[in-house]
Amino acid sequence: MASSLKALLVDDMSVERMVVSSMLRKFHCEITLAKNGKEAVDMFLEGNEFDIVVCDKDMPIMTGPEAIVKIRAMGATDVKIVGVSADDNAMEAFMGAGADDFVPKPVRPEILQPMVQEVINKK
Repeated sequence: MASSLKALLVDDMSVERMVVSSMLRKFHCEITLAKNGKEAVDMFLEGNEFDIVVCDKDMPIMTGPEAIVKIRAMGATDVKIVGVSADDNAMEAFMGAGADDFVPKPVRPEILQPMVQEVINKK
């Protein structure tokens, strides 16, 4: 068994965190949770490293795209960042901010799994 991936899940909705966490656990990810973009940025500032970040768009304090811009600006270019949202314009916002991929909500395992597998294959 390969070592587990370190995943950061960023979402202000506890139900979403629970649903996506259970998917990530099935893909053998070690999960850290953040409730908004600022918490995610702070984790990178503290020196935490992640293999994949799954990030919601609209959150209080700091949005997903705002957080991604800051995380990329810190030099975190190797981490795969996946934006998730139900918004129509969310994909453009995430890709413009530096995300690698986008998953529409509700997140489905068959969409998320290949993205996680891609990260596993690179390790």
